[in-house]
Amino acid sequence: MPASELKIVIPALNKQMMKVKIKGVRPMVQHKWSEKAMKMILDKQMKKASKGREIRDPKQEYKDSYHYNEKGKIAFPAGGVKKAIVTAARNIPGVTMSLLRGALFVLGDKDDLIEVKFKSERMRTDMVKINIDTADLRFRGELSDWTMDFLVEFNADVISPEQIMNLIQTAGFSSGLGEMRPEKTGFRFGTFEIVTE
Repeated sequence: MPASELKIVIPALNKQMMKVKIKGVRPMVQHKWSEKAMKMILDKQMKKASKGREIRDPKQEYKDSYHYNEKGKIAFPAGGVKKAIVTAARNIPGVTMSLLRGALFVLGDKDDLIEVKFKSERMRTDMVKINIDTADLRFRGELSDWTMDFLVEFNADVISPEQIMNLIQTAGFSSGLGEMRPEKTGFRFGTFEIVTE
C-alpha cells in the first residue's frame, strides 16, 4: 500500500478515575527541605557572605520537616506517591517505568499535596552520614497509624484498575514513602498497604 494511502487510527483517550486509600504498615518519617535550608544553599551558590553557623533549634527543624497543606494539616506530595508506584515496576517483570509515567497520575490538592491522617506523631533524632568523615543530627517528624485517601487518574486502555491496585500494593511493600523507606535505605519506614472498603 502506498504511503499516501496509509491511515493512522488514534483512539480517543479512555481516561478514568479511581479512589484509593492506603494505611501505613510502619511509621512515615518526613524530611521536607525548609525555606531556610534552601535559602542557605542558594546564598552559597550565589557566593553571598555566610553569617556563620547559627544556633540550631531542634523543635523548629522537626516542625519544618513536615509538608503542610493550605489548611495547615500535615500532608505528603502526590508526586511522591506516584514515584513510589512507578518505582514498584522494578519489581514486576514486563512492566516498564517509562510506560507507567504516562499511564497514571496521583492527584493532590492545588499544591499537589495529599493530607495524611494519623493517630500519633513524634520528633525523631537521627544520626546521618554527610560524607565519609562527617556525621550530623537530623530532627524529623514521624507519623504512626497513618492513612491517605487520593484519586488516581489513568488511561484505561493502557492499565486496568486491578493492575493499579496490584502496583500500589507492591509499592507499599518495596518502595514506601518518606525518609528511610525500603527503596532508599532498606529500612521499612513508610511502608503501606491498600485499605479495601
